[in-house]
Amino acid sequence: MDDATEPIHVAPEPASGFEALLWDLFLRLMDVPGDRVEAEILDAQRRLCRALDIDRSTLWQVPPDDAGSLRITHMYDVEHDRLPSVSIDGSVMHGSASEFLASDDSVPKHAEASDYFPWVTRRLLAGETVAIADLDGLPAEAAADLAALRRFGTRSTVAVPLQAHGAVLGCLSFATTRRARQWSGELVTRFELIAQVFAKALARRQTEEQLRAAVGDLQRLKDRLHHENVYLRDEIRDRQNPMQIAGTSAALRRTLDLVGQVAPTGATVLLLGETGTGKERVAAAIHELSPRRSRPMVKVNCAAIPGTLIESELFGREKGAYTGALTRQTGRFDLANGSTIFLDEIGDLPVETQTKLLRVIETREFERLGSPNPIHVDVRIIAATNKDLTLAVREGRFREDLFFRLNVFPIRLPALRERPEDIPLLAMAIVDELGASMGRQFDAISRASLLALQQYDWPGNIRELRNVVERAMITTDGPALNIELPSTPVRRPGSAPLSLKALEREHVLAVLQQTGWRIRGPRGAAVLLGLPPTTLENRMTRLGIARPGKKLP
Repeated sequence: MDDATEPIHVAPEPASGFEALLWDLFLRLMDVPGDRVEAEILDAQRRLCRALDIDRSTLWQVPPDDAGSLRITHMYDVEHDRLPSVSIDGSVMHGSASEFLASDDSVPKHAEASDYFPWVTRRLLAGETVAIADLDGLPAEAAADLAALRRFGTRSTVAVPLQAHGAVLGCLSFATTRRARQWSGELVTRFELIAQVFAKALARRQTEEQLRAAVGDLQRLKDRLHHENVYLRDEIRDRQNPMQIAGTSAALRRTLDLVGQVAPTGATVLLLGETGTGKERVAAAIHELSPRRSRPMVKVNCAAIPGTLIESELFGREKGAYTGALTRQTGRFDLANGSTIFLDEIGDLPVETQTKLLRVIETREFERLGSPNPIHVDVRIIAATNKDLTLAVREGRFREDLFFRLNVFPIRLPALRERPEDIPLLAMAIVDELGASMGRQFDAISRASLLALQQYDWPGNIRELRNVVERAMITTDGPALNIELPSTPVRRPGSAPLSLKALEREHVLAVLQQTGWRIRGPRGAAVLLGLPPTTLENRMTRLGIARPGKKLP
């Protein structure tokens, strides 16, 4: 019989067992584990199609990324029940429709309802039920829907919105492909009851997924707080009775003026200066004067961490990222999110890690080892070095682009010999700090000792001064502290500051002269300097030191 004259089939009323089927579906869908939801939905569609003599059932859901559309997620086709279900971009389907969606390149991968049925989609998202018994009865504005229905081989269809908590989650549609069909009011009401069961199941699954996500976020926050607490406890322990930045010299005032200018900003700071000049103390002062002071500053000594571990230390790692990575590790950048990270000895950072650090500075993103997911952080960077980074750039040991990124606001810290007028204040501050912990008290430092302190070269700067004062506090008896300086030659007042290489050469030469140029043995220069003999010989060659009467190689 021709389609135009074929009578519309009137569906038989559902059997009395339909209520039992509906109740069974409700119980199964309400209690199904999360990993079984997909299979239970497809099985429910199969049982409903068989019970109601319907050819096809399709479940559409509102995607999380587009509230104005519907996306197909489950499809069942009676005529192809024997075929296995297939997955298309996360959807579970049976039969001819699934074969059509999988094979036709003109069909979008996500199978958006609005691409095929814009008229029907608008009504469903508005909370209306759409029942179509005869395709020829569709209005002119549904021309696109009519073409798509015929393309899918649909003769009649009914679509019911899935609503929960006042929102449309998707729709459940039933269709016939063998003949047109009339949908009675009672049958449509039953479809709406079925839709409520599906809507409750989907809402429950969404709630579970949101709960799992919230629990995951809570666990990540808990882990972060744990790491922060551990780090803060270490900071408190390390900062018991901290020595303040003491001094009134013009050189120090210039440095502190720069600190006061840059601290309130978020600019990257590069601290330059010899070892022991107090770069970490200045970094802490910048952090404490910044808007980020409510959270602890995170410190990393790039020279103290092996090159094989520095990347995971800075950026973290996932469990199993490499052999021996038995647990997940939070990186220092993750820990410093919203705060400041102090990268000490930045000149010793391996070149491979320099590349990743450059990306963090440019994009504020990084990935943990073993994870492709980017992590966005808001971290202020303060770097420090006692090396000549421009020389390292020329020699290829430091990336030029990274140097320019770090060199936004350079601050050079003066060496101790450049501010001798500050030495008495520093020495007394150290005496007061150490006296409390040592249980010893000194009223003053002898005049001769202060004069000697101001004339000494201080290659180790404040760190060396601290060691000298502490040693004197142990050996001195009486109220006035007498300080004995190291045997390194004293600089003459007014002489120009020496470079680090020149200071190293002077020190090595002094030790060689002290040992009578003996390098090896228990009383040799190598033992006194704490170096292997071969290393000392190589260093002598590099520094241009040769025994009198012997030519350099």
